[in-house]
Amino acid sequence: MDTRSQQLLKVLISQHIDDGAPVGSKTLSSHAEVDLSPASIRNIMKTLEDQGFISSPHTSAGRIPTKKGYRYFVDTLLTYKEPTLQEINLISEKMNNMQNVSNTIADTLSSLTHHAGLILIPKLKKNTFKHIEFINLSSNQILAILVTSDGQVMNKILKVDKDYSPHELVEISNYFTKNYSGLTIEESFEKIAKEINETKKRMYDLMQSAMDNSNPNNYENIFISGKENLIYNEELAKDLGSLKKIIQIFDKKNMLMDLLEKSQNSSGVQIFIGEESGYHGLDECSIITSPYEVDGEVIGSLGVIGPTRMAYERVIPIVDITAKLLSLNNHQKKI
Repeated sequence: MDTRSQQLLKVLISQHIDDGAPVGSKTLSSHAEVDLSPASIRNIMKTLEDQGFISSPHTSAGRIPTKKGYRYFVDTLLTYKEPTLQEINLISEKMNNMQNVSNTIADTLSSLTHHAGLILIPKLKKNTFKHIEFINLSSNQILAILVTSDGQVMNKILKVDKDYSPHELVEISNYFTKNYSGLTIEESFEKIAKEINETKKRMYDLMQSAMDNSNPNNYENIFISGKENLIYNEELAKDLGSLKKIIQIFDKKNMLMDLLEKSQNSSGVQIFIGEESGYHGLDECSIITSPYEVDGEVIGSLGVIGPTRMAYERVIPIVDITAKLLSLNNHQKKI
């Protein structure tokens, strides 16, 4: 594509992202970056349309980007807007002042981009057990608090058939923290199965019950925030059939987990525009993802889902810096 066509396409897509309206030759000619005659603008727009980069809605004389146009824009023409210091500080503060990193990161991504924020946390079989605490709630209920090596905190209310004293619960917590710390969840299950005997049966039953909630096969390891931003998005809401498919994908979560797992196998930010995700229900969406690490090892990924008409110049750097700050935060937790 020649320089004039690139310049015109960049202005057209940027304008459409800003206001959502089809862009006509008159609007383009008013931009300072476009130093072309109206006739030249019309000729270039015709060529861009013939090449599949833009299209003409039936109700307007203007043009809008196609998925192909967005892809070329992102790959070749995009000028990033780096996150502000205020945004970087906000992300850092959220990481440093919370117990549930996963939910808060998803919330932060959603609030900063006005799209849906996602984070895939490490599978527990790869993490090690760090600490467990048992707290009496009533004569037949105990709260178990399980902490993994990367800071994940999981709570589970256990139903018990005997009243445990606070002293007994402290002893049980101390025993398992001392003897199981550093083991993966799977290794902990195996050790419990080998060591259990009648003398310690009640104590091991309590621990087993607490850890059942953390079984890697059962644990739902994706957090989503802000899906209402998609439901109420003006463009996506135009097609109720497509919107229904998007809602179903968010409810089932398997497809989103697959996309985030793909991101873990790639370095840096990944961008899926429309059909590139491989899932028909997300044809009108773009997904921006990035893996995050602990000590140089990729352990999870995070991202944002929004309509194809999104502010890529802002969203991509926000996803990128969030993944980098989370990697740094995870590293510092281990020091």
